[in-house]
Amino acid sequence: MAKIFPRIKLLSLSIFFLFQPLFSYSAPEFSSAEYADGNVRSIQFEKDGWKLAYPFLQPGSGDEMILSFDVIDGEGGTLWYNITHCDREWNRSDLFTSDYLEGYEENQVTDFHPSFNTKTNYTHYRLPLPNDDIRFLISGNYVITFWEAGDPEKAILVRRFFISEGSTSAAVNFRRPMKPGATDTHQQAEITLSTGSLRATDPYRQITLTVMQNGRADRTSAGLVPDFVANGKLEYNTLSDKTLMPGGNEFRYFDIKTIRQTRQNVRALEFVNGYYHAFLLPSDDREFKPYFFNEDFNGKYVVAMEESNEPDREADYIWVWFTLPAYNELRDASVYVAGDFCGWQYTSDNLMTWNATKGCYEAMLLLKQGWYNYEYVVIPSGSGTPEGFAFEGSHWETENDYLILTYFRDPATRYDRLTGITLANTRSSR
Repeated sequence: MAKIFPRIKLLSLSIFFLFQPLFSYSAPEFSSAEYADGNVRSIQFEKDGWKLAYPFLQPGSGDEMILSFDVIDGEGGTLWYNITHCDREWNRSDLFTSDYLEGYEENQVTDFHPSFNTKTNYTHYRLPLPNDDIRFLISGNYVITFWEAGDPEKAILVRRFFISEGSTSAAVNFRRPMKPGATDTHQQAEITLSTGSLRATDPYRQITLTVMQNGRADRTSAGLVPDFVANGKLEYNTLSDKTLMPGGNEFRYFDIKTIRQTRQNVRALEFVNGYYHAFLLPSDDREFKPYFFNEDFNGKYVVAMEESNEPDREADYIWVWFTLPAYNELRDASVYVAGDFCGWQYTSDNLMTWNATKGCYEAMLLLKQGWYNYEYVVIPSGSGTPEGFAFEGSHWETENDYLILTYFRDPATRYDRLTGITLANTRSSR
């Protein structure tokens, strides 16, 4: 009888290793850089009643944030995701998952539906945060990573978001800059931060601000230290350049909510080779034109469809054609069509090409039906960030949103606390 047990043990181990890979969904290698696979489109954060929400939450406020996106021509199966806590510089925190999340380390996205009656087939995914599987335990910077069950080593979507304590508050006023050369083109925030109950022994080292314009990573100033500290208040004044940013211009826009007739700034609609095509009116060069106010979404977009109340599933994808006339091709620089629809990233997907015959830059982007804001961005060769105001101009009067994020490095903890987030608008202080 003693000889039977080793055989049973070996058989059990063989069965375990045979089936173990089928149930292994190990997450991809972590990266905090935002990324989206070419088939992942229409990535949006929203809150109840706020389609244009910025990606932050305050636990206990009752808010729920929903991250939604489409996967084009995919198999439509369940996706997996995990969430990682980061420090204020977006490095992985020295924490266990159980320190910042209540729930499992890896979870499934179970709310997904195939598109209905569309020329482009896609699967629409929705993930509420928090949800039945996870609850956030601490504040800070967070990164969510998605991957397919059959390909666990490859991320298909990476996005950043914020969880705030709400224990500090900031008062924000916007001033016209006094710095020579920036008076007409830039905006400057004057910020007074109330530290509340924070026990900061060295506020110049422990407390920093991040200022972000319209939720854009390329319009962000991080690690700001105060200019003055007294009586539980930290001041970031306009005597320094810490909060100085280009004002930019009001965003360009177009309407593709319907394919039956042209709407704002759409010259023509055609159906070619199985896809709808929307040809926008040629853009104008606004670099040296005076400022003109118009209502916009500050670079965001809304998925919408005139013929349906369920645009998440029934809105189609359209090839949108952009034309930007120019006297000459820019040397040592590239031009991009940019907006929240591309996550404010600059890749081959939204790169414009020079058409020497027509004397213009052109681009063709696949976008879901809706109402869009966009702008043209020039990036010099060898650089990854926009420079200058070519084609758009920049004005101190431009209406913009600003996120003010307060970080506190508490010596009693092993992470950077995000103690407060203030959303301010340049016109609210005028």
